[in-house]
Amino acid sequence: MASANTSTTAEHLIWKGGVQPMKVGYGKLMMWIFLLSDTFTFSALLISYGLVRYSFPTFEGLRKNFEASNTWWPVPERVFEAVPFLHGVHAPLVFVGIMTFILIMSSVTMVLAVEAGHRRDKADVEKYMLWTILGGFAFLSSQAWEWGHFIHGTEHGLTLADGTKIFGANLVQNEYGPAAFADFFFFITGFHGTHVFSGVVLNILIFYNTANGVYEKRGHYDMVEKVGLYWHFVDLVWVFVFTFFYLV
Repeated sequence: MASANTSTTAEHLIWKGGVQPMKVGYGKLMMWIFLLSDTFTFSALLISYGLVRYSFPTFEGLRKNFEASNTWWPVPERVFEAVPFLHGVHAPLVFVGIMTFILIMSSVTMVLAVEAGHRRDKADVEKYMLWTILGGFAFLSSQAWEWGHFIHGTEHGLTLADGTKIFGANLVQNEYGPAAFADFFFFITGFHGTHVFSGVVLNILIFYNTANGVYEKRGHYDMVEKVGLYWHFVDLVWVFVFTFFYLV
């Protein structure tokens, strides 16, 4: 009899990894594994950027006197200094800072949506998910404008050694400096933007299901938390992109 009781107690102490490892649901665990694999991808991109960045010489002189050249690496604050509707106004990294603030605030509203889900407050989940969606769209719209301006280029362009003048940037040539700078800009910010777009689509689905009472019928709002993990990851990655690409 004592042996049976010991066996029963032991069963309760066994980690039932196939059901709920560490008391984490299957869906949430799979989300963490996916985010871990995605971390490696972003890390590889940023490390590659760093290696290429420091294979080029740095502009020698005051940053305000920076002149674009294929010889040295661009100074980000002299490249990203335009603001919509303020033509001719030089505001280094101001617009990128606004984009960053928008994305961080959308992460705050996602936290509030998850908290409301724990309280099973359907109205609050809808409200904060809607704000998160709007924040995602605002960020994507801002990024689209930044891409357009980067591709279009400045009014004076860059004159090459053979006298050819180029404007803007693409995967082959770059008005602002070496072509590699534009390549990394498009790949890194584009890859991140794809993640943001995917997150917005997921948030719309969550909002739709919430509005239709799907999670209310299930008796829990776990899906809000799972998608919230993805959204926070996207926000965190942007902080690293902003730091490595725009500030360093």
